[in-house]
Amino acid sequence: MRLYILLLGVFIGFSACAPMPEAPKPKPRPKILAPTPPSAASQRLQTYYAGLQTRLKAQGKMREDYDPPDAPFNADDLAKDFERVALFDEYTEINGHFVAGRSTSSLRRWQQPVRIGINFGPSVTEEQRARDTVYVRNFSARLARLSGLDIKLTDARRANFSLLFLNHDEQRTYATSLIGRVAYLTPLILHEIKTIPRSIYCVTYAISDKNSTAGYKGVVILIKGEHRGLMRTSCVQEEMTQALGLANDSPKARPSIFNDDEEFSLLTRHDELLLKMLYDPRLKVGMTLKEAHPIVQQIAQDLMSSGQS
Repeated sequence: MRLYILLLGVFIGFSACAPMPEAPKPKPRPKILAPTPPSAASQRLQTYYAGLQTRLKAQGKMREDYDPPDAPFNADDLAKDFERVALFDEYTEINGHFVAGRSTSSLRRWQQPVRIGINFGPSVTEEQRARDTVYVRNFSARLARLSGLDIKLTDARRANFSLLFLNHDEQRTYATSLIGRVAYLTPLILHEIKTIPRSIYCVTYAISDKNSTAGYKGVVILIKGEHRGLMRTSCVQEEMTQALGLANDSPKARPSIFNDDEEFSLLTRHDELLLKMLYDPRLKVGMTLKEAHPIVQQIAQDLMSSGQS
């Protein structure tokens, strides 16, 4: 599975420590009696992703191991993987376009409470909405425990961390109606959502201010509505975790979901340690690779020697 986080180095609207503006009380949402039927294109996409999941698992990929014995790592491995994942970017916004290319970055993470809002397209059934909401809530609690962040679900209009569950049709039509209702859903991000290719299964857009020590301001995550089963939960786990600041994928990170080889599909012990490292108070937002390196080495040693998980 190929999963991306795309970083916008722009300032959007709100100060990092200010509460989100008071939103008008949403009107009661009418009960959905029947979901909007998907188009033929969306149905083909669902069939494609289901087949892809089957093929990957048949190849021994999309593993669900938490701490696999065949993928040991030591403190030096952990430190190097952290630097590759947290201090490099896969994509950069240049002149209104996202450009692929690995580049060094400064350390980024959240410095304010994370408030998660979930937005479903009309195609998502009430049963699936309930399952997704429970899963996001439970995984949010896990991320809060690992990072020490204040992470909670809130009304979608008040969120600074928004998940969009949209199928192929809704990315091109319904997504437009979310402008003004989803914070940080900019015209550029909307355009990307409308034109996202089949090869990108889910994606995160994280908004931060260039050269700022204020941390992330907002996040918009797209989970394609055609996903089912393990691929859907894998998208949720990787995108939500990357959206906390583990921005890059590395072919050398193992055992890890931050690796495009699709070997692992869920957060591993190794990945949990990366997240703990990112939010260690010895590291500061804005640190460069050179500044962070000796501190990262020490944190990795401390975690591995203590046997933390």
